[in-house]
Amino acid sequence: MKALIIDDSRTMRRLLASYVSEFAIEVVEAGDGLEGLEQLQRHPATDLTLVDWDMPRMNGLEFVRAVRSDRAFADMKVMMVTSHNEMADIGQALEERANDFLMKPLTGEMVADKLRMLGLVEYPPRAMPRIRILVVDDAVVMRRMIAEVLGRDADLEVVGAAANGCIALQKIPQVNPDVITLDVEMPEMDGLQTVRELRKTYPKLPVIMFSSLTLKGAGATLDALAAGATDYVTKPANVGNMTEGLARLQAELIPKIKLHCRHVLPAAGSLPPLPRVLLASSMPAAPPADPPMAPDVLCIGCSTGGPNALATLFGGITSTLPVPCVIVQHMPPLFTKMLAERLGKDSPNRFFEGEENQLVVPGSVYIAPGGRHMELRRDGNTVRLHLHDGPPENSCRPAVDVLFRSVAATYGAKILALIMTGMGQDGLRGCEIIRERGGRSLAQDEATSVVWGMPGYVAQAGLADRVLPLPQLAGEIMRRLRVPSLRPLQPV
Repeated sequence: MKALIIDDSRTMRRLLASYVSEFAIEVVEAGDGLEGLEQLQRHPATDLTLVDWDMPRMNGLEFVRAVRSDRAFADMKVMMVTSHNEMADIGQALEERANDFLMKPLTGEMVADKLRMLGLVEYPPRAMPRIRILVVDDAVVMRRMIAEVLGRDADLEVVGAAANGCIALQKIPQVNPDVITLDVEMPEMDGLQTVRELRKTYPKLPVIMFSSLTLKGAGATLDALAAGATDYVTKPANVGNMTEGLARLQAELIPKIKLHCRHVLPAAGSLPPLPRVLLASSMPAAPPADPPMAPDVLCIGCSTGGPNALATLFGGITSTLPVPCVIVQHMPPLFTKMLAERLGKDSPNRFFEGEENQLVVPGSVYIAPGGRHMELRRDGNTVRLHLHDGPPENSCRPAVDVLFRSVAATYGAKILALIMTGMGQDGLRGCEIIRERGGRSLAQDEATSVVWGMPGYVAQAGLADRVLPLPQLAGEIMRRLRVPSLRPLQPV
């Protein structure tokens, strides 16, 4: 195997050559793009070229254009080596058919990872398996960004990429992925169509949607979740800096991939030990099944899997709630507004995305807006919503704990709380405070939760009166609210 290294800095050429030669790859050097073209004429069997962006006579981008116009080098891998950190620049290089990029300053490990991702060298054998990922996105820069982020984690392996759903469906049996990342908006077959087709053959394969922060993107993502997508992440918005974009993807995407692939890496999805303060505390005995007072408020917290779980929950309620209901569902802005509109379509209750100073009344359901904390505050004989931009809690804003604390301060013992499917432990402290005030809590069971994190912590801490499967939660809530009428539950 042979590699051509093009850089006007002899020091950088020597550094790259030392990294590449560790894999028994023969190295040829050039000082600029024109000299690089001359070297390719002398060595037409070159397998890989690493080319610097900024050089005299012919820069890296010009070199890529020249090489890609020559059929003799159609199969040669080309990697840009650059300090350019703007997403637009990287996107331009990939659109010109550079295969990948290396950001300066670089290390030998970074070079090795790129060689493996390009299929030029093999991954070293591991005692533990890797999570195999198929990346589906019509934007070449997004495909490379996702691969760049995932390639940094030793537990993950990108085994394929596709530009639309049609290609993805063909590749699934070829690459046998453990999880798929799937863009919402694509030509030929978009994300929603792909999920529907995929679920006919692969009912349990985890699918993580990639969505833009727009009303259209929010609507399509909720449709995809209802059609069987497992989870979603939002694309980095208003980010021109590649490093910042990669950091955002890494923070959101990798934990969700590992969470939904617990069957591949079992330790990645296990619940950490409960906080010591809870384990050390003496919890009171479980309250009676029928509390002495009917609640004056229903408060709900949920996250991963929550939109479908909420649709199922409220789909089982026929009557107008005799109390107000307040909800934190971890979602970004626009998504919560769209969720409220959808949940309210066929419900006897009114659904709102919460607004500042909004009056809280029975028969109404208020969902905390994405990106803002929501609290309840008493105003004379009324209760109103208060929204604010306080610091995230449990890495979340809105946070369940913030809402539940305010509910406890406002309603005392006359509270019914529900913790549903979700990742993390947001809501644990809030349920503890509700319990201390004399309120009651329910938790969704593990079997019907997409992720038994939030309800799992509450259940394991002994804070839940009852732990019930999703289809039974509506009946239990209405029984405790003294409202017997239920419609037959329809699966969502």
